[in-house]
Amino acid sequence: MDTRITEAIKAAAGAKDVTEVSPEGIMQLGLGFWASKTLLSAVELGLFTELAAGPLDCETLRSRLGLHERGARDFFDALVALRMLERDGGVYRNTMATDRYLDRNKATYVGGMLAGAGQRLYANWGSLTEALRTGKPQNGTEDGEDLFEMLFSDPEKVELFAKAMTGGSLQAAEALARRFPWANYDTFIDIGTAEGRLPVEVVRLHSHLTGGGFDLPPMRPVFEAYVKHHALADRLSFYPGDFLAGPLPSAEVLVMGHILHDWNLDVKRKLLAKAWAALPKGGALIVYDQIIDDERRENAAGLLMSLNMLVNTNGGFDYTRAEGVGWVKQAGFTDVRCEHLAGPTSIIVGIK
Repeated sequence: MDTRITEAIKAAAGAKDVTEVSPEGIMQLGLGFWASKTLLSAVELGLFTELAAGPLDCETLRSRLGLHERGARDFFDALVALRMLERDGGVYRNTMATDRYLDRNKATYVGGMLAGAGQRLYANWGSLTEALRTGKPQNGTEDGEDLFEMLFSDPEKVELFAKAMTGGSLQAAEALARRFPWANYDTFIDIGTAEGRLPVEVVRLHSHLTGGGFDLPPMRPVFEAYVKHHALADRLSFYPGDFLAGPLPSAEVLVMGHILHDWNLDVKRKLLAKAWAALPKGGALIVYDQIIDDERRENAAGLLMSLNMLVNTNGGFDYTRAEGVGWVKQAGFTDVRCEHLAGPTSIIVGIK
């Protein structure tokens, strides 16, 4: 959530005199989808990738993106006001952040997550009220149909989903690659790896490691293409399988990033038990999600992600630090700890 909105809401809530209260924070939050959809459309249009090649004036940028004259200037200037673009005179350029993270040609691109949000999540969230009333997902799946079965039935959807997961995991992958004591281990496997952003980042920084990613078979070509692009095919392998139907592959470290929150409590516990069974003695399990603070007051991103699970899955939900640590301990792990990783994301580490 925009910090300006957050501060405006806090100021309104803490005001002692009614004359100090302002509706500004409420209105900005309620109409926040205006700004959100403006950014999502810019990503969909490839605006930031176009500007990565160099600054452009309004008419040239409009023409290259194929936009109508009506609205184009307001669109670009709204992105300036939202701090997503810079403008000098009549010439537009990316900010440092959008140049790094929203240029499709850069390894640091996170727009896959935003592209998925624009094409799939935005419409699903429009039915949040219905989801709250019924407890059912609003993603077009029929009763009993699994989201991942639907996504993995179409190669284009598989690739879109994989790129979304890469965008959503970039920050966590970079932090985990730097902060976990990888020097103590030789092998690792990322469970539910998608394109393989985490394995690529880890082995890129730690030359002694080998491993790979485990996911459903349709993800293999996407994973292998991504790994090959980074020239790491000799150190990273794809492990096909279904973690709901069979065992997990064995390695000294298993990682479950943005996996547990997809499932109901029974499946969460089964996956943790499978991880314990697959690890050797002394092996480590790493779980990371947008874990909710125990007071359920501060990590708005984690709570909103849990609502995203409501809208998109049959039983998924996000969880607090205490809940996650408790489940990992119940699975048999010792030396369990939970700590902040990056942004709204925290990790739980357990040793067998």
